[in-house]
Amino acid sequence: MENLKKQIEDLVEKVNLYSYHYHVLDKPIVSDKDYDIAYYKLLELEKKTGYILPNSPTQRVGDMVSNKFQKHNHEVPLLSLDKAQSIPELKEWYEKIIDEYPNQTFTVEYKFDGLRLALIYENGLLVNASTRGNGYIGEDVTAQVKTIRTVPLSIPFKKRIIVEGEGIMLLSELNKFNEQSHDVLLKNARNAVAGSIRNLDPKITASRNLDFFAYGIPYIEDFNFKTQVELRQFLIDNKFLVSDFFVSTNNFNIISDTIKKVDNERENLDILIDGLVIKVNDINIRNQLGWTIRFPKWALAYKFEALEVTSVVKNVIWQVGRTGKLTPLAILEPVEIAGATVKRATLNNWDDIIRKQVKINSLVFLRRSNEVIPEILGLAQEFENSKEIIKPEYCPCCGTKLENRGVHLFCTNETGCAAQLKERIIHFCSRNAMNIEGIRDKTVDLFFDKLKLRTVDQLYNLTKEQLKELEKFKDKKSKNIINSIEKSKNIEFERFIYALGIGNVGIKTAKDLAKNFKNFENLKCATIEQLVIIEDIGEIVAQSIVDYFSNDYYKNIYNKLFEYGVNIIYKDKNKQDNGVFADKVFVLTGTLPTLSRNEATKIIEDNGGTVSSTVSKMTDFVLVGEEPGSKYQKALNLNIKILNEAEFLSMLND
Repeated sequence: MENLKKQIEDLVEKVNLYSYHYHVLDKPIVSDKDYDIAYYKLLELEKKTGYILPNSPTQRVGDMVSNKFQKHNHEVPLLSLDKAQSIPELKEWYEKIIDEYPNQTFTVEYKFDGLRLALIYENGLLVNASTRGNGYIGEDVTAQVKTIRTVPLSIPFKKRIIVEGEGIMLLSELNKFNEQSHDVLLKNARNAVAGSIRNLDPKITASRNLDFFAYGIPYIEDFNFKTQVELRQFLIDNKFLVSDFFVSTNNFNIISDTIKKVDNERENLDILIDGLVIKVNDINIRNQLGWTIRFPKWALAYKFEALEVTSVVKNVIWQVGRTGKLTPLAILEPVEIAGATVKRATLNNWDDIIRKQVKINSLVFLRRSNEVIPEILGLAQEFENSKEIIKPEYCPCCGTKLENRGVHLFCTNETGCAAQLKERIIHFCSRNAMNIEGIRDKTVDLFFDKLKLRTVDQLYNLTKEQLKELEKFKDKKSKNIINSIEKSKNIEFERFIYALGIGNVGIKTAKDLAKNFKNFENLKCATIEQLVIIEDIGEIVAQSIVDYFSNDYYKNIYNKLFEYGVNIIYKDKNKQDNGVFADKVFVLTGTLPTLSRNEATKIIEDNGGTVSSTVSKMTDFVLVGEEPGSKYQKALNLNIKILNEAEFLSMLND
């Protein structure tokens, strides 16, 4: 027992320290996952032993209040929510309610990961805004909150009302801010919104482009709601921004399936969430269920596993890309993020390392998003053995002295650096380029070392006999690769442009170039003046394109491609203009039964349509597959026509 008490005392001290750094100093030293592990271990030991210290964080409604702002006493306590971390835990809570009050409907909403706020309106005007603080006393941040674009300064309802919600920073706004600023780096969206609102200068808050999502009404004068659905509609009617995501159901399986679906898709959202909130819909039943001293009995937060964790940087290596740009890659102590073991994370450039204060043997914050290699968000802690990362002077592959171009380092040896030559061949063969099957990184290494392949045009001079001489290359494999190379000779214009690997030209830019210049002859003669008038092409991209086509080394390569029989397929403009999807805007979401995302996009574009990544009032159709994302719900809200794959193909055939 004494040993367990000592563990509890140590955990109380640790979790309180974490909370102090996070809530008071706005400088977290551990990730959400590390905090949750310590907190729930403490909770488990307290339940097991009954030994609870008076300063235990499990006995708090919230946390400490900063002394930078005037205190605000909440008229109605802003309580915390009880939490579940598994479906069985959630079902146990659900069944307790259903046993006592059968046939209840429940609502499911996002659990935002931002800064909880309470707004007071009198006579239709915003008169006060405060942080949650410890649930009873918060901080008066009225001047700061008034700068938030989605906080209405006046509302139609003229009596006294308190609106509860979350201050958040869209992830797109966070990225935009960090790209534009070189003095201040915002580590993540949650810290960004907390630091922005709890800043004494409202001008700084205004510069961060924050949002406020409303979800609750702790108090309203002379007005009663029957359900959460009615409450949400009232918020909408009174000019408040609410989340598009909202589920109402009396079926536990739907709640469970919704949790799994959102957990799978949350990395694609433009907002940071750390779970879902499940509430009893009927407010009369809520009042009967009541509250504990810390949380309501009628609501529960289902917590997802954290996508943000911490790990130690063991080393940094510099990778050389096809354009000669060097990208730093951090080698990490292995760490689990949402079920995947992560050993590497990206650092964008040298300036990124400086701004994020990353060092060898330092503890850093990591976040995984969109299934790509995780990104280092910033420094959490440094230690006695932490040391500065050395900025390279020479190319790690060929030894050429590096050149600074803006925030990036470049190897200028474009015709002799093995890393650049290999990366160009890999890019040329990739799916969105020439789509030469069977040629990947290790294959290119073999071709480079054994067959002395140096440029992409040489692929079309390979023979099956040459390939059969290579290790593990039998007759069938060699034949398949040669056939795939031959098949690639007929290639759409935009894919050919992308395959060339022109600096700063991605898939979208390649499509824009193909659309505007119609054929290769026009494109290679394009001037900077002709290029910059195209939307999203600026002077830097334009200069990259002009430089490429004026370079004799690259001229020789693409001319040889044509000599070897590469044939560009140009789209029939008249066919596009008169296509079944002419002038129609599509958005794709979910996994289609038979078509890949690229195939569906090509069909739409070949028939005159446009594919957008976001749903708006300009969208004509949303093509929906299995497990669609939030775009599906937004389409429903905007009454946009929704198609499944069969309906989509039927339109095409008709």
